[in-house]
Amino acid sequence: MPGITENKGFELEIPGKGNFVIKYLLLDVNGTIAFDGLPMEGVLDRVEQLSHLLEIYVITADTFGTVNQWRGNWNLILLKPGRGPEDAQKERAILGLGANRSIAIGNGTNDALMLRHAAIGICIMGREGASQQAMEAADLVIHDIRDALDLLRNPKRLIATLRR
Repeated sequence: MPGITENKGFELEIPGKGNFVIKYLLLDVNGTIAFDGLPMEGVLDRVEQLSHLLEIYVITADTFGTVNQWRGNWNLILLKPGRGPEDAQKERAILGLGANRSIAIGNGTNDALMLRHAAIGICIMGREGASQQAMEAADLVIHDIRDALDLLRNPKRLIATLRR
């Protein structure tokens, strides 16, 4: 995994939760930023804007085989059969990058460990729904991925939601 990119990231102080220097954004694909393998409208532009602020990681088993057609220049973590369960692979990915420097967004049971370890875990309750495990592991649950990405474009909104 690459090290910290000095010119990317933002500081976030959330009363009652802690101080963070966020460098990475890990995005689950199907059910989170894509539906049936295709990115949801408005998502790619938002992620591209965020890529100037954070290192973006798209993490997927690529069920529909479409990710390389639309993922842009973002880092790809491709989950592979035989390397353990998907949830364990996602957990290793976020721990390898530095969980305390990462925001993770997902919706499935296989995202729960990644969401739990992240400095901020965001569960998306989209068209596919969200697993109970993902919702319980996340710091917040948001209906639409575009709203979640917009929160990251204005990180002070996270403070308002997550402070204790």
